[in-house]
Amino acid sequence: MSSLLSDANQRLEKALRYVSLPQDVVERLKYPKASLTVSIPVRMDDGSLRVFQGYRVRYDDSRGPTKGGIRFHPNVTLDEVQSLAFWMTFKCAAVNIPYGGAKGGITLNPKELSKFELERLSRGYIDAIADFIGPDVDIPAPDVYTNAQIMGWMMDQYSIIRRQITPGVVTGKPIAMGGSLGRETATAMGAFYAIQTILPKLGRHPTGTSVAVQGFGNAGAVIAELLFNAGYRVVAVSDSQGGIYAEQGLDIPSIRQSKESTRGIKAVYCEGTVCNIIEHSVITNAELLELNVDILVPAALENQITADNAHRIQARYIFEVANGPIRSDADPILASKGILVFPDILVNAGGVTVSYFEWVQNRIGIYWSLEEVNQKLKGMMTQETERIWATAQELATDLRTAAYVHALNRLGEGIRARGTREDYLK
Repeated sequence: MSSLLSDANQRLEKALRYVSLPQDVVERLKYPKASLTVSIPVRMDDGSLRVFQGYRVRYDDSRGPTKGGIRFHPNVTLDEVQSLAFWMTFKCAAVNIPYGGAKGGITLNPKELSKFELERLSRGYIDAIADFIGPDVDIPAPDVYTNAQIMGWMMDQYSIIRRQITPGVVTGKPIAMGGSLGRETATAMGAFYAIQTILPKLGRHPTGTSVAVQGFGNAGAVIAELLFNAGYRVVAVSDSQGGIYAEQGLDIPSIRQSKESTRGIKAVYCEGTVCNIIEHSVITNAELLELNVDILVPAALENQITADNAHRIQARYIFEVANGPIRSDADPILASKGILVFPDILVNAGGVTVSYFEWVQNRIGIYWSLEEVNQKLKGMMTQETERIWATAQELATDLRTAAYVHALNRLGEGIRARGTREDYLK
């Protein structure tokens, strides 16, 4: 078993102590259902040919067609994609979406490609995996360094192959191609609703609650601004190049505006009317993680907190907006420090929830307003956050284990409905 997937399974093994499931269920969930590795030849703008490695993994489909994003990143491996598909399986079950888990990716640095090259790559990827996906089989979505335009290219290519318009094959598309309002901000909105549901249970109020956000991309920038607007004191943010810190709090709208124009946040407080001048320190991503804050929001990549740095984490609460930002070997260290971790399979489930809404809208041909989408998202996130919190209290266990128990019970129902060993021995 791969190292990342093995690490992910550590959480599964712990949760299994709290549930009574047929052995068939456990065996089914230990391994992905299907994995595909493809080579994607792309004619570059200078006439040369490059071949890129791509992956798609369908982990489990006992509750419905599989669902998961596609990432473009230099570190994409089959190991990583399998682990992310595993997490997606439990994420969909945790928030009661009728999907299984999947994931995909291509190994490259997308910043090195022109837009024309990215389009050829995106369409070539769909050419290679077209028989592996479909609206009733496996539905891709955006992930790291992919966006609505890339999803539009992919949906269009699939439709060309099938000779019919098939909007339901991909979610996170442009609105004009059948995308859903609210999809681009859904991950952050879902996390915000989870935080707002939990905060009163911790005896806290937004005013006076300090926050640090690692990762200032699609999810991190939006959650930082949502928290800022709700009255939280956001004291630090960072991107891949580094970050900034100001104890009295940062002006997040100004940072977002400057980041969009300069593509960086290190020197974000500039002269003129766009930015406010404020005393701040330049910090690294590692330093941000170790700040003494109330809430830490890892919203970048996986494995940011490990056994190597967990003992230096000072935040009281961690809300995982990224996928797998904490390795399993860090869990007991954080627990011993009394740090409450709210897991990714709950906190960042807003993205897949609104992807599900988009898929539903594509299939029924009726599209909802932004207010309707956000209201439905708030209802689902609040309900499942309450249920997972209650499970943690009932079992006297941590929130991550409670979330996995909650998801396992639903996955068990789906697998058990098809028949298990116990049924055949009656």
